[in-house]
Amino acid sequence: MKAAVLEAFGEPLVVREVPDPALAPDGVILRVKATGVCRSDWHVWSGEWKNSVPGLPHILGHEMSGVVEQVGSAVRNFKPGDRVIVPFSQGDGVCPHCLAGHQNMCDHLQMPGFTYNGGFAELVHVPNADRCLIHLPDDVDFVDAAAMGCRFMTAFHGVLRQGEVRPGEWVAVFGAGGVGLSAIQVAVAAGANVIAVDISPEKLAFAREMGAVETVNSREEKPSRAIRRITGGGAHVAIDALGIQDTCTNALLSLRKRGRHVQIGLTTYENGGRLELPVNFIVENEIRMCGSFGMPIPEYDALLQMVARGTLKPGRLVTRTISLEQVAQALQDMSTFAGVGVTVVTEF
Repeated sequence: MKAAVLEAFGEPLVVREVPDPALAPDGVILRVKATGVCRSDWHVWSGEWKNSVPGLPHILGHEMSGVVEQVGSAVRNFKPGDRVIVPFSQGDGVCPHCLAGHQNMCDHLQMPGFTYNGGFAELVHVPNADRCLIHLPDDVDFVDAAAMGCRFMTAFHGVLRQGEVRPGEWVAVFGAGGVGLSAIQVAVAAGANVIAVDISPEKLAFAREMGAVETVNSREEKPSRAIRRITGGGAHVAIDALGIQDTCTNALLSLRKRGRHVQIGLTTYENGGRLELPVNFIVENEIRMCGSFGMPIPEYDALLQMVARGTLKPGRLVTRTISLEQVAQALQDMSTFAGVGVTVVTEF
């Protein structure tokens, strides 16, 4: 099969022929129809998260949808020809967290494109398929499913479960990349009033297309002050979709008393994955902080229903479809935060 292979961190992916994946009894071989190019891929490609993969060469790509081509002898819930979406956070199904419905917190977490070879390839092997694969409704196309991948489902969990966003609330989303734009769309669907914060006028304009009622360019004005002015006291919920010092601090400071901060963006490991926090502000205003990572498998049913009904439209985030040969350039472009929206590989 053909794949875009990471052979050296920071160097262009090499598109070449590699052996087809082997089929395990509990797995399926998936013919990939669409794969998103995510900033998490960039973090590994650049070497920032080089310890997230077992070694090189490696195939990235974790926002996958496709058609089942082969099934292992122990697989019961899938058959060749089934249309499927591949969850990003995959649990073993037997640890205490999985048994409690929190597969994204599994003690033995598996992640396509990270812990095993991913979807920048014609074929991919998905292990533990009965627990870690989901049927895709016929009225949801493959590009929409890939756009749901890591970013949209992460935002869905962060906004609705961790952030507990309610109708009429003000929600400030810091960072209008894939995760941020997804969070905007989900929060709007929940009935919230969304303020998007970014430094790019182009991305802020796209955020308005996703439903943001206000935008703040943090290069031109102090975002916490602007948000307090717009909301008459501060946002109910702030979401940091980027994970840098400025966005985390300003998101917290934009909150009203007893506000809720959701940290979705991961920071770099240069300082041990640490950021400074305005602790006195958090204590004196009873700010609630929570992290949000991936999405548990049981939440996919609600997400897919909302997409099938048209309440959520992840496909609107897709601004470009590319070939496997163009993935290397797409990753390099992320180094300068170039581009708007989500890029999906559709030509393999």
